[in-house]
Amino acid sequence: MLINHAARGPVRRAGITAVASCLPEREVTSRQLQADVAAASGLSLPARMLERATGIVSRRAAARDEYASTLAVRAGRVALARAGLTPCDVDLLVFASATRDVAEPATAHIVQAELGSRAHALDVTNACNSFVNGIDTARAMILSGRARRALVVTGETPSRAVRHAPSGPGQLRDGFAGYTFGDAGAAVVLEPVERGGILDVDTETHSEHWAVGGIFGGGSRHPRGDEYTYFHGDGGELREVFEKVGVSALDRMRQRTGLVWGDFRHILVHQVTVPYLERFVELTGVPRDRLVVTVPELGNMASATLGVQLDLVHEGLEAGDRVLFVGLGGGVSIMTMVWEQS
Repeated sequence: MLINHAARGPVRRAGITAVASCLPEREVTSRQLQADVAAASGLSLPARMLERATGIVSRRAAARDEYASTLAVRAGRVALARAGLTPCDVDLLVFASATRDVAEPATAHIVQAELGSRAHALDVTNACNSFVNGIDTARAMILSGRARRALVVTGETPSRAVRHAPSGPGQLRDGFAGYTFGDAGAAVVLEPVERGGILDVDTETHSEHWAVGGIFGGGSRHPRGDEYTYFHGDGGELREVFEKVGVSALDRMRQRTGLVWGDFRHILVHQVTVPYLERFVELTGVPRDRLVVTVPELGNMASATLGVQLDLVHEGLEAGDRVLFVGLGGGVSIMTMVWEQS
């Protein structure tokens, strides 16, 4: 899309003006998932092992005819309606997710075909930080004059990467982090704002840890083969990496902005398991009453986690309320974003 830069004045701030999320109807409890794994693998597993180890009671799972784009489109339509917009009012569409419908083309085009928009469409992917990265990308394009109004969507179906029939205890351990996954979609509309908006963004990457966990199939290294379509990862090693580097990112944000925990109405944190969230609170000192806890009932929703949390609290926000996003993603990356309701 051709943008007429001369027709626009400088944009000083971009903000989130509408939020939506989408949860599949099908609920899968940890007890049900464990029973399915035990039956398929023949392994004898301790009673309530998954639930006790993760603190996750249930999660949502997409139906066979539901895809990453399906969840993104549903959330996108609601977000546009809440903003009082149509798909044609958007000139930038970002699909930001750790999962996608196909290797090529960008899933953003599938989403756009369903919505009926003609916006510039592209994918952004960075594991569980994809959605926050997508918001930051759209913000930057709005501030530069490259776009006027953006729709950022995510659709996450990581449950499809879960190994339901491990061959033995070794495969069970290697893919155990995958049993935390739940499916979800989310969307936000970004526009120029006069007050508030996205006030601060920071990122930190430690890419030497990229091989600690992930889904390694579908690329040029492993283009084919079922073995690489499952999530592989050492949850304990990932946790150690985040514990070493995550606190410093939060310290920098507070020093740079002058904000303290009490200045935030809500603090949205990527959530993998209940024990990990408890450890995060212990290390950072984030007040528990500021958190939006979703992991026990919805599991690890990958990059949709923060979008779902924001949708849960957005209606209750008032002008001037601040929200802190804390993203943690494989690779490894940490992101913070400070947003103020306009």
